[in-house]
Amino acid sequence: MSTVEEFILGLDGSQKAIVSFLHQRLTKHHELEGKIRFKIPMYFSRSWVCYLNPIKGDGIELAFMHGASLSNEQGLLDAKCRKMVAGISIYNINDIQLRPIDEIVQEALLLDEWKSKS
Repeated sequence: MSTVEEFILGLDGSQKAIVSFLHQRLTKHHELEGKIRFKIPMYFSRSWVCYLNPIKGDGIELAFMHGASLSNEQGLLDAKCRKMVAGISIYNINDIQLRPIDEIVQEALLLDEWKSKS
């Protein structure tokens, strides 16, 4: 069992369902590697791309390390007064908008690849 899976087992309610679903999506569909860093699941390709952060109200934020540099054409990213990071707050697994989230992850992966070549 991975450390991220152990982290998921320690969650309750909707947080557990949301993190479990997003972890599977990020690792299987987008082929990111998940590791626990700073006590939360963080996902990387060439560098850190995104992380899953439990938030008050039984929700999860899918946050992107360079979210401020992403186009946000989907209108889902919120920087919350942060300069680099922007994320999507999710409080119910049924609220996950798969296609827009996949688009954001793909753009973040392209940015990650471009930054690694620079």
